[in-house]
Amino acid sequence: MAEHFIQFERIPLIYGRVPKVANSSVKAALTRLLEQPPEEGLRSTADAFWRRGTHGETCMIDAQTALLQRATHLIFSFVRNPFDRLVSAYNNKLVEIASVPGAMERMGLERNMPFEHFLEVVAGTDDADLDVHLLPQSTILCIDGVIVPSFIGKLEAMPEHWQVLRRRMRQWGLPALGRLPSKNVRRGSDTDLQPYFNTPRTIELALERYRLDVELFYPDQPIEQLATGNLDHAPALWERFPEPVGSLA
Repeated sequence: MAEHFIQFERIPLIYGRVPKVANSSVKAALTRLLEQPPEEGLRSTADAFWRRGTHGETCMIDAQTALLQRATHLIFSFVRNPFDRLVSAYNNKLVEIASVPGAMERMGLERNMPFEHFLEVVAGTDDADLDVHLLPQSTILCIDGVIVPSFIGKLEAMPEHWQVLRRRMRQWGLPALGRLPSKNVRRGSDTDLQPYFNTPRTIELALERYRLDVELFYPDQPIEQLATGNLDHAPALWERFPEPVGSLA
């Protein structure tokens, strides 16, 4: 089972990292919680940093291990409109960079390939063979149909939901996280999706692969608005408990 969760060893905090969802920014913020300066030569964006670059202060764990600690740890993550996440991954990995990442190349993806063909390949690829940037968010954050994190914010409401996360951390007695830094920000808004999802076929292909993401994390948003990126209201924060389990009556 893939290790998608970063666990802190000295504080009860676990982060479910989802690529293409402000992951680099969240990881940069989390480095402030380290007591010792990290090892040189590893970037905080890399999983290897959290496995072996923090002097044992963190490790990477799988969803099953994280789930078993849900009552004792604050487990948080952030998700993104799956249509927008797809476009971000397509542009970043197949258009903007000179060579296609190995995992995507093994899927049969090619640089500057037509977007609809890209969707056809993604829709026809099993989870086990998907590049992590294309893996459904539900696959990363759920196990056996159970959502692992107790707190899931939405990228589309990141400033507000980040503030709520900071408040929840204070309630848990965790160290202050500070403001969210801006890392690897490329596309400034969600309003440029229509040129990509401009036919029923492209919308159908995306839904075929990411329907569970929509149903779990964006059930209050019409498909048509998710596909254009023009949401009529900010998506709601998802929480299992608003306060630490031990504080509940």
